Amino acid sequence: MTRYIVRRVLGAIPVLFIISFMIYGILLIAPGGPQARFAQNPKITTAQIDAFRQRWGLDQPVPVQYCRWLGACNPNATSAVTVFLSDKGLPNILPGFLGGGDNGVLHGDFGFSIRDGRPVSTVIGERVLPTAILAGTAWVIWLTIALLAGMYAAVRRYGLFDSGLTIFSYIGLSLPTFWLGIMLLTVFASTLKILPAGGMWTARDVPIFGTSEYWTFVSAKPLAAFLDLGWHLVLPVFTLVVVSIAYDSRFVRAAMIDSLGQDYVRTARAKGVPERRVVMKHALRNALLPIITNIGLEIPFLFTGAIVTETIFSWPGMGRLSIEATINYDYPVLMGILLIAAVLTVSANLLADILYAVVDPRISYG
Repeated sequence: MTRYIVRRVLGAIPVLFIISFMIYGILLIAPGGPQARFAQNPKITTAQIDAFRQRWGLDQPVPVQYCRWLGACNPNATSAVTVFLSDKGLPNILPGFLGGGDNGVLHGDFGFSIRDGRPVSTVIGERVLPTAILAGTAWVIWLTIALLAGMYAAVRRYGLFDSGLTIFSYIGLSLPTFWLGIMLLTVFASTLKILPAGGMWTARDVPIFGTSEYWTFVSAKPLAAFLDLGWHLVLPVFTLVVVSIAYDSRFVRAAMIDSLGQDYVRTARAKGVPERRVVMKHALRNALLPIITNIGLEIPFLFTGAIVTETIFSWPGMGRLSIEATINYDYPVLMGILLIAAVLTVSANLLADILYAVVDPRISYG
């Protein structure tokens, strides 16, 4: 197992390098580029745009920009290039393209936000906890319900519950997330006025989330803070849960039906093994293999968040940050989000492969 994990980790390194190059290249050729944020301001002069390009290293050759952002350049070589450019009367290399810092991504330095000049790691760090709360809550609820509902529908297939779950799944899958969120806001927030229209806290009662005043409020009134947060979670969590259960429950049902039709299940029943044990020990354990793959692919969602849902409900998480960074051409932040999501995706696939051996003893990576 250890040797397998080491091989997978070593194999993931070139994959992540390729992903980083693709992310960098795609944003590099995006229409307008970071300097497009000045296009609608008639007071911005060409000299100011040129100074901006020089400040962020946009006037440097692409390999130099990428190397600086990644942090793979040799400092001595970089200094030599800087001296050479200075001797030739060319601009010096300042922080790399898209806000690459002095150390680079390989050293955990994602550079600085073009929007407000703060470190990208700080900007992202402020949004991780809100996304983890929203996505984590929704993830636990929908996986629990999807597993139980899919299992029961498979065991009692073609029954009343199975038919009802099928109808619910078709309806849930056909509902666009943005439409469902808007309808929930219209009914429960605008018309009935029983749930908040958006945000993560009640501004008139609770300090801004994440500030020192907020944590002081939590320590002083934990129940009030918890209830206020839970009240704001209802609509966005419900939006995510409905759509996700509709898909995952069908996935679990199909995997369970396939497992229940195998020879080892029929043999267990023929030996008189209780039905509960047949379902839980024999059928479910083997049906978990494709389910684990699906769950593993959903783990990065806990970091990246739900872009549409967070935007509709003004939830200050990673999904909304992605939209804000795109609108404001804040590519350093956007690249940081995409790169971390790529690392989480690769790690989640490795975790899923490891769990295969835990769930199914027949699988060995020795």
